[in-house]
Amino acid sequence: MSLTKKRKAVVAKVDKNKFYSLKDASALVKEINCTKFDSSVDLHIRLGVDPKKADQQVRGTVSLPHGTGRTKKVLVLCTPDKEAAAREAGADYVGLDEFVAKIEGGWVDMDVIIATPAVMPKIGKLGKVLGPRNLMPNPKTGTVTNDVAAAVNEVKGGKIAFKVDKAGIVHASIGRVSFSAEKIAENSAELINAIIKLKPSASKGTYLKGASMASTMSAGIALETKSLIN
Repeated sequence: MSLTKKRKAVVAKVDKNKFYSLKDASALVKEINCTKFDSSVDLHIRLGVDPKKADQQVRGTVSLPHGTGRTKKVLVLCTPDKEAAAREAGADYVGLDEFVAKIEGGWVDMDVIIATPAVMPKIGKLGKVLGPRNLMPNPKTGTVTNDVAAAVNEVKGGKIAFKVDKAGIVHASIGRVSFSAEKIAENSAELINAIIKLKPSASKGTYLKGASMASTMSAGIALETKSLIN
């Protein structure tokens, strides 16, 4: 498919042989956006780890200072005594058995699932549906907790979960193209610093092997990784 004249001009703004600073990339990603909607801005970070080994897994959460620019749908699976707190905190769906049945039937119209420890035995069987979508509640990401109100508030306030994939890459949305370049850079730095802090002791050699930034349907902008390590 041939590129439009406008898109060619936009693509030409990205030097494929250059590695950009986080500040410059955050400004450029706004310039080269071609969509008519408020595109997501994503980071793709390649790590020097072997995800097949348990001691080299990288996963965690981070609260982005400026949020994600997107309201996340939150499902709280809990016992009746926790339902009121979850609803007051702004959870979109609250309950247990009816939602477990819906998920078994293939329903996944949510971005985050928070569960209390007491109901986890009922949720275990949902692994085949939730696991591949990275929706399974996990204590390591703060989504298995008795303080459901605090967990909902964190997610709604910009907390995201990230996990290295089978190829050794972390993919995460850190904002929208409508954000200022400064906010994009600050959110990006927060995620990158969180990933750096989680470097497994078993990981040898270069840990941050490569990183790029891109908005929906735009060209990737390669980042200069040395400047990302404080």
